[in-house]
Amino acid sequence: MLRPFRLFIFALTISAQGFGQVQMRALADLSRSFEQIAEEVGPAVVQIVARSPAADDQSGVALLKDQQSSGSGVIVDSAGYILTNAHVVGLARQVQVLVPVAGESRAAAKSVIKPAGKLVRAQVIGVDRETDIAVLKIAEKGLRALRFGDSEALRQGQLAFAFGSPYGLENSVTMGVVSSPARQIRPDQPMIYVQTDASINPGNSGGPLVDVNGNLIGINTFIVSSSGANAGVGFAAPSNIIRSVYEQIKKDGRVRRGQIGVQAQTITPELAQGLKLERNYGVIVGDVSAGSPAEAAGIEVKDILLTLNGKALENARQFGVNIYRRAGETVTIELIRGTEKMTKQVAVTERPRDVEQILSLVNEDNDLIPQFGVLALDLDAKTTPLLPPLRRLSGAVVAGVVASPSGRSDAFYAGDVIYSVNDSKVTSVAELREGLRAVKRGDPVAVQIERIGQLQFLVVEVQ
Repeated sequence: MLRPFRLFIFALTISAQGFGQVQMRALADLSRSFEQIAEEVGPAVVQIVARSPAADDQSGVALLKDQQSSGSGVIVDSAGYILTNAHVVGLARQVQVLVPVAGESRAAAKSVIKPAGKLVRAQVIGVDRETDIAVLKIAEKGLRALRFGDSEALRQGQLAFAFGSPYGLENSVTMGVVSSPARQIRPDQPMIYVQTDASINPGNSGGPLVDVNGNLIGINTFIVSSSGANAGVGFAAPSNIIRSVYEQIKKDGRVRRGQIGVQAQTITPELAQGLKLERNYGVIVGDVSAGSPAEAAGIEVKDILLTLNGKALENARQFGVNIYRRAGETVTIELIRGTEKMTKQVAVTERPRDVEQILSLVNEDNDLIPQFGVLALDLDAKTTPLLPPLRRLSGAVVAGVVASPSGRSDAFYAGDVIYSVNDSKVTSVAELREGLRAVKRGDPVAVQIERIGQLQFLVVEVQ
């Protein structure tokens, strides 16, 4: 009577061993697939070294020195176009890229330690600080480039791999999942992020987040952590957004964003209850700017926006993103006012450009004005269109502040236009330098500037 039972146990043992072998083969196949992803993606990941002017805190005075920082980037065009974060580039006067060695050299290398890459100079093509994306160009050709994936097709729980150079450790890879395919950091903010638990640390910024097919699904941008190191809560700019930014910067050197002059808000149950709305979801108009295209089209406060070009509107972020993409176009908006449904044709105008776009024009050592701790450019055909209407057509515009010599709140801001120093007229950066040449360190100077359409004087102590 025991023999059949022993045979059954033996059969189970054989089956378990067979199942174990299947598991081992499956794990080996999974491991090889991960290795292939790293082999495919690795050659397109670069390390970025930026040298930026910074305050010399140890000197006791507001002198400027070069400060080196590093981050990551990803090649998206074999002709040498690279994506990274704008904060990786910062105010850098010099940007270099460490390009991995060619595939043939990597394959020929027998050592586990891979051969060093090639350090080359990079040109900053453009910077978009709203999405924290910068586009670089290097002279190298025939590079390995990643394909853009579709970030709108991402699903929670999907595998994701983060590449980059955390703490300067070149071309590292970590694995995790998509924690959320669309995370909005602040309510009604147009920018959204892919949240992942793949390990991201300082130095990973600007590197690619890829899917299991090696497609670029995001640019690693920031983490949330009480210690400053990885805590499993990382965020990447989604590929569909960065692709649009990249294509616009590559074509025009900047990003065009549309507006119609409304403040759109997401309808919440609480808002619906307070305003006695018939629906507790969707998009409501909170404000209409005077003289705007929306006002001209007849849109009013408390209108509920139903569709944009036939696509149903679910929240204010969705509305904002779709308007941003249509500068220069006319859109069709379907809305409800009270109980009446109506359709409006609205022109989308280009939003005034961000003053910080001027930083994308800074790439020369002679832009630095150490006495003021600023980077300055001539007010000319390149910089004037990036500013609000000005009182004068010549001067020196502050592109960025790298130190605050006076330590006062009324020091310079990006976008300030300098017209005179101690009553000496300034029509260019060269004249600004000349006006400061005779000023001794520690002397106060009276600087006339225009800030947001208003003329004023600043008294700054020269360092």
